[in-house]
Amino acid sequence: MTATLPADRVRIEMHDKVAHVVLTRADKHNGMDITMLNAVNDAARQLKADTSVRAVILRGEGPSFCAGLDFKTVMGNPTRAALAYTQLWWPMRNDFQRWSMAWRELGVPVIAAIHGNCFGAGIQLAMGADIRISTADAKISIMEAKWGLVPDMGGVALMRDLLPMDVAKELTFTGRIISGDEAVALGLVTHVDADPVARATALAEEIAVRSPDSVAAAKYLLQEGWHGSDAEALSAERRWQRRVMGGANQRIAVKSNMEKTALPYQSRRLK
Repeated sequence: MTATLPADRVRIEMHDKVAHVVLTRADKHNGMDITMLNAVNDAARQLKADTSVRAVILRGEGPSFCAGLDFKTVMGNPTRAALAYTQLWWPMRNDFQRWSMAWRELGVPVIAAIHGNCFGAGIQLAMGADIRISTADAKISIMEAKWGLVPDMGGVALMRDLLPMDVAKELTFTGRIISGDEAVALGLVTHVDADPVARATALAEEIAVRSPDSVAAAKYLLQEGWHGSDAEALSAERRWQRRVMGGANQRIAVKSNMEKTALPYQSRRLK
């Protein structure tokens, strides 16, 4: 069953086959409370099940992408604070980690469009995307050090793919705020653009001309094969190629090239 998302926290907008996941707590710079946490996780589950979606753009309404955990709201509710604490004892991935990690499980490109403040939970959400596009003057920080904490919303798992350990340590130890320009120089952000949403939309449209199954397979292949041995990476290549070769969308891609015309693809088969 599709859950109804709380409109004052998150909404999904469909633009053709590109889903915009919009954080809507603008008056709080999209600070994350438990309601927003659950809504974002619900949005990820809904989009994972929708094989007609070709790309996802994560963005924030108002002055910021996401200013991180709203400590005052979360800690001001003792019951919810206690429930949040108990999740640290879960043996598997918890709801706070799903906030960022769930986007890696979608078989479509996920692009984060960053502006304004992008702190703590915000940058961890953005790191869960496949590609990050930021304004030059965005303020970005792995800010948990400010609160005497460590990143625990997927940040460590995600930083491994983006940053050398010394850079990750410096940013985590200090909680220093960096600009979008500095973030792209470090590798934390992919591109800088004055209009991240427009750039993300253009990129989503560029990817959408490809087979949705080959895009899904490429995403999963790279995530699976990036770490580990050469043998494991080569095995992953063979396995994912078998998944797409000869399928309906691969045949459409071949026919499009042979006939020099853009034929429509079927909905994605790979999930």
